[in-house]
Amino acid sequence: MKKEYLKIDDINGPLIQIDGVDDVFYGEVVDIKEKASGQMRKGKVIKIDGETVTIQVFQSTSGLSSNNAKTTFTGEAMEIPVSEEMLGRVFNGIGEPIDNGGEIYSEDTRNINGMPINPMSRQYPRNFIQTGISSIDVLTTLIRGQKLPIFSGNGLSHNELAAQIVRQAKITGEGEDFAIVFCAIGVKHDDEKFFRKTFEDAGVMDHVVMYVNYADDPVAERTTAPRAALTTAEYLAFDKGMNVLVVMSDITAYAEALREISSAREEVPSRKGYPGYMYSDLASLYERAGMLKDKKGSITFLPILTMPNDDITHPIPDLTGFITEGQVVLGRDLEQRSIYPPIDILPSLSRLMKDGIGEGYTREDHQDLANQLFAAYSRVQEVRDLSQIMGEDDLSETDKSYMKFGREFEKRFLNQEFDENRTIEESLDLGWELLSILPVTELDRLSPKLIDKYLPKTVYGTGDLRADLKKAQETMDEEVKDVKKGDKKLEKAEKDAPNIEYEVS
Repeated sequence: MKKEYLKIDDINGPLIQIDGVDDVFYGEVVDIKEKASGQMRKGKVIKIDGETVTIQVFQSTSGLSSNNAKTTFTGEAMEIPVSEEMLGRVFNGIGEPIDNGGEIYSEDTRNINGMPINPMSRQYPRNFIQTGISSIDVLTTLIRGQKLPIFSGNGLSHNELAAQIVRQAKITGEGEDFAIVFCAIGVKHDDEKFFRKTFEDAGVMDHVVMYVNYADDPVAERTTAPRAALTTAEYLAFDKGMNVLVVMSDITAYAEALREISSAREEVPSRKGYPGYMYSDLASLYERAGMLKDKKGSITFLPILTMPNDDITHPIPDLTGFITEGQVVLGRDLEQRSIYPPIDILPSLSRLMKDGIGEGYTREDHQDLANQLFAAYSRVQEVRDLSQIMGEDDLSETDKSYMKFGREFEKRFLNQEFDENRTIEESLDLGWELLSILPVTELDRLSPKLIDKYLPKTVYGTGDLRADLKKAQETMDEEVKDVKKGDKKLEKAEKDAPNIEYEVS
C-alpha cells in the first residue's frame, strides 16, 4: 500500500526531509506533487535516519513549501525502459526523451544503479578500437573493454575530440554491431547543439544514444545521467551482443555535483571538500565497463574530465587514475601552438595496449614502433632544453635531426584535421616516415628486420640496411675525427699564442 505524506519538514537545495516515515528503502523512487499546480517531480531516497528520510529531488525544488505538496513513496528503485529503439534518440539525465520523438515503450526496464562486473566473470580485453586519431591509435591504443580516461583542462578542445571519436570510432570488421552511448554532463546548450549537429552531419546518429544533462539542470540529475547511460550500454552490450563505446564528458561536473549534495547533507568532507566516498562512487561507474566470458558484447569506457588548474594530482584525476587502465593527457602548450588534438603523449599511457595490438590485431611492428616514437620524442624534449642554453646552430648533427623530428612529429603526426580519419595502417606508415629523419643508428628500439621491412629507403639512398648502417658508422667516425682535429688545433693555438701584458695607464 502506497502512503502519501502531506508535509515536508525541511527543504535544503535539492534535498527535502520528511519525518515520521516507515517502510522505505535506500534508493526508492519518490513522486512529489505540488497541490496547487499539479506539477510532478521525481526524487529518490538517499538517507534513512530512523523515521527521518532525506530525498534527493531531480527537478528544481523552487515553489515547494512545507504544506503545499504530497509525497508518495512508490516502492520501486530508479528504473528506465530499455530497447534497441533508443539508438538515434536523445534523453535527459533521468532517461526521459527530449528530442520530441515520443516515449520509449518497452516491457524491459532496468535499475540504473546496475552492478559492477564480477571479476571472476570478466574476460580479458583484446582487440583495438580504431578512433582515426594517430596519437591514440598508435601510442595510447584504446582496447575493446578498456577504461581509458582523457585528462583535459578548462578551455582545451576536449569537446571536439569527444565528437571526433564518436564520429569515427569503429572495430575493424565488426562495424555492424557497434554502438555508442554519449553522455554529456553539465554542458552548455550550445555545446549540446554542437555534439548533436556533428553526429547528424556525419550520418552516425542512428547508432548513437545521447544522454544530456545541461548546466542549468538540477544538480541531482547530474548524478543520475551517467548511471542511466551505463544501464543503456549494458543492455545493448550484454543483451543485444553489441560492442558499445561509452563516452562521457565531463566527469568533473559529476564530481562537483557529488560535493554539492554531500555538503547539503552536512557530511564530513575529505580532500578539497569532496566526499570521502568519491573513490568508491567513481569506481561504481568505471567498473561497469568490460567484457563477460559468456557474452558476445563489450563496454569500452572513455570518460573525459577537466583537471582544475591543469592539476593532475587533483582528487578527481588522481582517483580516476587509480581505477582506470591508463590515461590520455591533453597539453595546454600544444593547444597554444594550434596543434589539434593537443595530446601530450609522454604522460599518456594505455596499460592494456600491449595485449590488443600487434600481429592479428593491428600490425606486427606496432609495439616496437610505438616504443621508438616514445623514446625519440622524449629525446626531443632533452635536446630542446639543451638548445635553449647553447642555441640550435651549435648542436651536433644528430641533435639537429632530433629537433627536426620533433617539429615534423608535432606538425604531421600529432596534428590532424577535425574531420581527418586515418586508418591504423596510415598512422603506422606515417610513424615510420617520420623516423626516417633520424640516423638509423638512433633507432635502437627497432629490430633490423623491422627496419629493413618498413623504414622508407631514403635515409642514405642505398635501400640496403647493412650499407645504411655502415654509412651511418662512417659518418659518425668522420664527426669524431673532425672534433679531435678541432681540439688539436685549439691546443696548438693556445700553446703558440704569445703572452700579452696589458698596461693600464
